This record gives sequence, C-alpha cells and structure tokens, in this order.
Amino acid sequence: METQKFSYDNSIVRAFLIATMAFGLVGFLLGLIAALMLFYPELPEFFFGTDDTTIASLRSGDMSGLISSHGAFGFGRIRMLHTSAVIFAFVGNSIFAGAYYSLQRLLKTRMWSDTVSWLHFWTWQIMIVSVVITFLMGINTSKEYAEHEWPIDILITISWVLFGVNMFGTIAKRRVRHLYVAIWFYLGTWVAVAMLHIFNNLEIPLTMWKSYSIYSGVKDALVQWWYGHNAVAFFLTTPVLGLMYYFLPKAADRPVFSYKLSIIHFWSLIFVYIWAGPHHLQYTSLPAWAQAVGTGFSIMLIAPSWGGMLNGLLTLRGSWDKVRENPILKFFVVAVTCYGMATFEGPLLATKTLNKIGHFTDWVIGHVHLGALGWNGFMAFGVIYYLVPVMWRTKLYSTKMANWHFWLGTFGIIFYAVPLYIAGFTQGLMWKQFNPDGTLVYKNWLDTVTAILPYYRMRFVGGLFYISGAILMVVNVILTAKQGSFLKDVPAEAPALAKTIKGRKQGESFHLWLERTPLYLTIGAFIAVAIGGAIEILPTIFVKNNVPTISAVKPYSPLELEGRDIYIREGCNACHSQMIRPFRDEVVRFNGKNGQYSKAGEFVYDHPFLWGSKRTGPDLQREGGVRPDSWHFKHMYNPRSTSAGSIMPRYPWLITSTLDRSLTKAKLELMKNSLDVPYTKAQIDSADSWMNNQAAAIVKNIYSEAADVKDQFAKQQQTQGASFVPLEKREITALISYLQRLGTDIKTTEVKTASN
Repeated sequence: METQKFSYDNSIVRAFLIATMAFGLVGFLLGLIAALMLFYPELPEFFFGTDDTTIASLRSGDMSGLISSHGAFGFGRIRMLHTSAVIFAFVGNSIFAGAYYSLQRLLKTRMWSDTVSWLHFWTWQIMIVSVVITFLMGINTSKEYAEHEWPIDILITISWVLFGVNMFGTIAKRRVRHLYVAIWFYLGTWVAVAMLHIFNNLEIPLTMWKSYSIYSGVKDALVQWWYGHNAVAFFLTTPVLGLMYYFLPKAADRPVFSYKLSIIHFWSLIFVYIWAGPHHLQYTSLPAWAQAVGTGFSIMLIAPSWGGMLNGLLTLRGSWDKVRENPILKFFVVAVTCYGMATFEGPLLATKTLNKIGHFTDWVIGHVHLGALGWNGFMAFGVIYYLVPVMWRTKLYSTKMANWHFWLGTFGIIFYAVPLYIAGFTQGLMWKQFNPDGTLVYKNWLDTVTAILPYYRMRFVGGLFYISGAILMVVNVILTAKQGSFLKDVPAEAPALAKTIKGRKQGESFHLWLERTPLYLTIGAFIAVAIGGAIEILPTIFVKNNVPTISAVKPYSPLELEGRDIYIREGCNACHSQMIRPFRDEVVRFNGKNGQYSKAGEFVYDHPFLWGSKRTGPDLQREGGVRPDSWHFKHMYNPRSTSAGSIMPRYPWLITSTLDRSLTKAKLELMKNSLDVPYTKAQIDSADSWMNNQAAAIVKNIYSEAADVKDQFAKQQQTQGASFVPLEKREITALISYLQRLGTDIKTTEVKTASN
C-alpha cells in the first residue's frame, strides 16, 4: 500500500485555543459581576453615579451617568452576556480546538479545507462579538441560551454549516477505515445542534434587530426547553464527551476501557437525551402527558450518562498513580466526576417530588454550575494543558502553577455550588411554610431573599477562586509558548485507504460496518435525535386540545405590547417568573385579585413566552392591579424606596427615555398577519389614540397617588419648556401598562389549587 505524506494544521487549533482562553476570562468575569450584583445591586450606581447618599459612588449626587448607560450594565443583560460567553465563546471555542486537533489525528489527514477552517473560525468570533454588542444594547429575544436576534441566528447557522462541511469533507478523505468513538459524538452533535437551533429560532423579523417567535405561550415554552435542555445535552455534553474519549486516553496512555460500552453510551445517550426537555416545565401549563414523558426519559438518562462516566474513569485503571503527578489527568478526573454528579442530580430534579421544591430556586443554578464549572471548564482546562506543550514542542512551564490552578478551581466549584444548594433548599422550603391559621409564614418575599444573601457572598468567593485559577493558567500557557517553538504544519504520513465493498462483509458486525459508513451513521444519529422531538412537539403544536382557549383572554394593547418589549429588552425575565404553579403556597402568595394558578390559554398571545426559570424576585403572572401605578413608577426609579432590602437594580432611564412609537403599528400588523393575533384594522389604525388614552389614565393615577412625582414633572416642564416630554410619552408608562395587565383577563375571587 502506497504511503502518503501530508501535514496536520496546528494553526487553526492555536486560534481556537487563544479564543477559548480569552473569552473564558471574559465569561468568568461577567459571571463574577452578575454574582456580585445579587448582593450588591448598587454596583452600576457605584461606577455611574447615584443620588442615594447612603451609597458610595464615584460620581455621588449625579444620576446622569446611570441614566446615560441605558441599562447596558444592568443585571438582566450581564446575565445574558455571561451565559452566552461561557457557552458559545468559552466552551464552543474549546470544543472546536479539540475537535480540529483530534479529527486530523484520528482520520490521518489534514482538514478538508484550510479556507473553510478559517471561515468557520472568523464567523464564530464575529458572532460572539455581535452578541456582546447587541446584548449590551438590549437587543435580545429573551429565550434562554438563544437570546440572539435573527441576523445572529443566521450567522450561527452559517458558521455551524461551515464546521459541518469541513468535518464531513475531512471524513471523506480519511486514511483510516473506521471512525473512532470521539467522531461519533462530533457527528451526533452536529446534526442535533443544527436541528435544535433551526426549529427553536423560527421567528418573524420586524426590523434588522427585532423579531417575534412564531410560537406562542405553551408551544414556545416546549420548543424553547426542548432546545434549552438539549443545548446542554448536545453542545455542552456530547462534543465534550468526544473530547473525553480522545484526550483522556491520550493523557493516560491507556486504551478506552470498553468499546462495547462506548457503543451503548453513544446511541442510548443521544436517543434518550432529546426527550428530557419538558422536565424544565414541571407543574406548569404544559400538558401533563408531555411533563410525564420528560420525567420518564430524564430518569432513564442516568444509565447512559453513568455508562459514559464509568467508561472514562475506568480507562484510568492501572494508571491512578499518574493522576497524582499529572495535572492534566487531575482536571479530567474531576471533570468526569462532576459530569457523573450533575447527570445523577438532573434526573432527580426532574422528578415531581423534588421539582416542586427545587424549581425556580438557586438549587438549579448550583446544579448548572456544577456541570459548567466542573465538567465543561475542567475538560477545557485539561485539553489546553495537553495541547499547548505538544503544539509548542516543549514541557509545561510550571506544573506547580497547573496544580495551583487545579486546587483553586476545585475549591471554586465547591464554594460556588454548595452555597447555592443550601440557598435553594432554603428558598424552596421558606416559600412553602404556612402558619397554623393558614397564612404564609414568610408572606414578604424579601424575607426569603435576605435569608440567602450570605450564600450569595460565598458563591462570589467561589467565583474569585475559579477565575484566579484561570488567570494562572493563561500566564502558564503564555510562558510555555515563549519557551517553546510552535510548529504550524506537522508532517505526517500514512498509507492510503484501500477501496472496499460498501455492504457488510461476512462476519462483520453491524456496528463495525456502521463505523466505516459515515453517511449511514450520521443518518442513524439524526433519526435517533429527531424521534423524541417530533413525538413531543408536533402534537403540542397541532392538536388544539393541548392548549385550551379562554375567551376572556385578549391580545395586548399597543402600549402593553411596547411595555412587554421593554421588559424583554431589560432582561426582567431573568429574575421574575410568570408561571403560577398549582400549589397552595403559590396561589395564595401570587393570587393578585384572581386566585388562580396559570392556565395554558392565558399565554396564547405571548410571542415569546416569558415563564422564566428563576425567581430572584416574585412571580408577576398576577401582578396586574395588585399595586398602584405610582408604586411601580417609584419601584423602577429606586426599588429600595418601596421595598427595603430589595436586590433589584435601578431603572431610571425608563423614566427619562421617550418611548419609540415608530414601529408600533408595524408590530400590530405583524402580529395580525403573520402570527394570527386577532387585532382588527380599526384597532391598528387607532393605535396612537389607544396608546394616548391608556397612557393618560396611568399618568393621572400616578399624579393623584404621588404628589411629589407630579411636582417633579411640573418643575421639569417649566425648566425644559418646548423640549419637555410628557410622562405619557415615556417608556416607564408603557412598562407599567404591561405590568398592570398581567393576569387580569381571568376574573374570579375563588382561590383554586390543583394537582397537575
């Protein structure tokens, strides 16, 4: 057989490695800032200025800086930036670095196209920068892990297709007959993420940077969490498992423990994982059958997940002495252990018994970070420590620094996750406590917030440990690269791949045949991941009985629709849910004037849904009419003036900014013509007067309830003259109209609970 000479491309791997480390630090810093703001909400005021004399500020007595920021550094936007930076920038770039390195070695060939490799790299980085800019500007869709607006969604699609084309092209020109298990996971990842991304991000564009989901309410929630859970499954798990199957045996210099277990792990994992999304919607308005299916498959998920964990850990049999000396293996061992812990805890949280306590609490945040910091972070660190000395042809500059990084990171995970578990248990139990007379023990929501602030501070310390370790790693990598010599093109040689029959050979097992037929393997993976999604989603979308209509529920008024868009822009759904579950404590606590848990038919005009996944603040589904308009006005200006001890940030720019009405009619027309929201032509034509009348009524209430606000605006009008913008025309009025609408369509005084 002819031996062919070729070279591996290390330059693209280096580019993705640099991006991984740079964006990793950015993502960790954003997470640290978000964690700090949860017990020090005045952080933006410290930098931009405040009129609150009780708070230290660099610009004391002056609110203009905070107002001029227009919320760019508000908690809602920082949180979105943090999650996207960690998921797509840090983990995403680490996956591509490891995949580009391992694909070439496993297939004994250079990547199919250097040009496509670099197009993939730059489109992905441009996407990340675009996300940073748009999120800071408040441009987002509110859909968790998929907040990017439609042009960025298209850019992600293009970049993902480029990666797929390059991967499939490389497989086509391989010099190895059978595909190794790591490549199965890369292929499964590619088809699943493509499917999830496209279907979840189907939206109708209004402008270049504004769109509305084609799904509404219950349907949107199901599609989003089918995507959201499986973004964890097929972006944060399966490709990282591919890295585990390549780099852990390489670092340990041992073969994978079990080939048969690898087969079972791969196919069972990708088939079962896709069904589990509805467990994020337990006790909500989602049809009960979908919730039950999600729970069942979530529990089944323990088996394949632990099969993969055991396959990884048992690969180290006979090599545990190396773990003591090799920091790379230390990172891998803790990463795989965290994977096992998180994938055991997740199914437990999916059970209705624990979900009723854990959902909406910090328990879930702790669970997520066990996976993100432990599994994803430590796998990425291990891959970086493995690749840098190899690619720069030298030894790691300092093993001691790497060990310090390991221990800082490990203690960081412990100090981050454990306090959040305790906080979550505390929240879940405090919310449900009743006095003997049937009243809530902790009726004031802030009692449950202030009780967990010490754990938030501990979480911040854990974040400091973790980012300190990452900084040590970057220093170590830079010094390693300086003492070494980077080899851009690595010479290699291998015999050409001989032609063979496409069908199964005599005595060849089915899976061995599948491993040498990438097309059929990919089709099989697509079928495995598509079945669950189709069975769960299609009936919910197309069978009317799954979302019963309520005749009293009407579309939002133009002003309310604008207020809802402001609510989304500011990321309010990061802290407030809009889903009252059928529990006695929730119905009593959040009953407003209606005494009802949330019904599926209430959300039919919500494009997108806003059920939320965390209650830092109280649920708002029944907020309408509970508090006067002036309370909301003052609460947005300074939450601590109405709610002592609140950790909500201030939103003064909503009071000073003029509401942009230029697109209101276009929004109504899009809702009517593209999304079947029953606005009439007369309503659309009279949108301006409709908004004026509703705004005037709200301002009248504010002025009658708060004389100080009336006097303040009267003085502004005298000072500003013709340039004065009436309160009726400002953003705060639109937001108040939306908040006062929530939950008012259902009229009843009877308190009802139910078992879902």
